[in-house]
Amino acid sequence: MNSSLQQTPLHSRHVALGAKTADFGGWDMPIEYAGVLVEHEAVRNAAGIFDVSHMGKVRIHGAGGTEFLNSVLTNDLNRINNGQAQYTMLCNEYGGVIDDLIVYKWSEDEVFMVPNASNASTVVAALREVAPTSITIDDHHSDHGIIAVQGPNSRAVIEALGLPADHDYMSMVSASHRGEPVIVCRSGYTGELGFELVVPNIILGSVWDALLDKGASLGVVPVGLGARDTLRLEMGYPLHGQDIAQDISPVEAGLGWAVGWDKPNFHGRDVLMKQREAGPKRKLRGLKAIERGIPRAHMHAYSSDDAELAGEVVGDITSGTFSPTLKQGIALALLNADLEVGSEVLIDVRGKAIRFGVTKVPFVKSSVR
Repeated sequence: MNSSLQQTPLHSRHVALGAKTADFGGWDMPIEYAGVLVEHEAVRNAAGIFDVSHMGKVRIHGAGGTEFLNSVLTNDLNRINNGQAQYTMLCNEYGGVIDDLIVYKWSEDEVFMVPNASNASTVVAALREVAPTSITIDDHHSDHGIIAVQGPNSRAVIEALGLPADHDYMSMVSASHRGEPVIVCRSGYTGELGFELVVPNIILGSVWDALLDKGASLGVVPVGLGARDTLRLEMGYPLHGQDIAQDISPVEAGLGWAVGWDKPNFHGRDVLMKQREAGPKRKLRGLKAIERGIPRAHMHAYSSDDAELAGEVVGDITSGTFSPTLKQGIALALLNADLEVGSEVLIDVRGKAIRFGVTKVPFVKSSVR
């Protein structure tokens, strides 16, 4: 293991459980324990727990904190009430996505935000650069962890710890465990009923242990980032750095629903408004294998009549995998905008032309609500 990689407070537990770990955004993270397929199926059929403590944890507070954040991020915080969460993005001046994140709105003056691990410091710096002096931005990356509990049995698992679990999707409540404050949010990255627990590091290990212990009879297993990726891709959820990035806009990625178009201000607004009006030249689409083949990121897409793969590239795969649920290859790809759902493309899979159908996402029906 590279000693320069950061570790979450649960790292020793992952090692004790026999996890295979690897570098993920500068963090030594568990990729799998018993295997991606086993862990994937556990989440779809029972429940799994994920250590996602590498994700950022940021508190924005002060008079008008919500209003300030609303002038920066794409989505409209006025669409949600206090006690609710929202998916949103921070864009650059060119309309590209610096990061996508979840915002927890506590009040008009206080917001808690979870950016992606590798982008957390960038997001904090970007907000501090434009924040008025009345707003304080606290980086809690090093003193809190996050454990995701996902799957049909996740509510019973949460309740077995004595924590509340009957709130609505994308809402959160404050609770306590062993005398420490815990945020219980009904959200996730799998398409299943699920929760994310924001926990002080002082009790993070005991919460992890209790989830495995109390959840054993409910089929709970520890899950690594390998299955997290196959689960999210079956839902068509974008991964920053692949499906969205600083050179891929929300309009291109089909994330216009997470943009408050009627807001007077947010970063990248003018560029995105023009792109929306003109129509993007490329769009993020789902691809489903018609023939046998596993797609991977950066594979090229060609016209369906270009069997020799010798013509113009009509798109590129941004994320691809074998779907454990569908038993076939699936992918997200940035394709020429004129390639509509129902059409076909050829993907260059190791020099062989494999037929894929352009399809809507999710690939698998969500049961999140």
